[in-house]
Amino acid sequence: MSWLYSFIDLLFYALNLAILIRVIVSWLNVSPYNPLISFIYQITDPIILPLRRIIPPLGMIDITPIIAILLLSILQQILLSLLAAALR
Repeated sequence: MSWLYSFIDLLFYALNLAILIRVIVSWLNVSPYNPLISFIYQITDPIILPLRRIIPPLGMIDITPIIAILLLSILQQILLSLLAAALR
């Protein structure tokens, strides 16, 4: 397609990967002051925190990252479909 299509696809892939890394880090004892971890939290907080206010945890399980990845995937498909239609 175009470079814009590839860029948007890569951006959503990176966001999903960052959320997955955030989930794995939450299971481990990693310092939040680590620059890489801090960067991951800065990227994912605008997505995760608003959802956390809406979606309560199920006991000790936080399903917010799963919902965030699902919503990002839906948004990605919509944006890429619109872009593909516009490029035709």
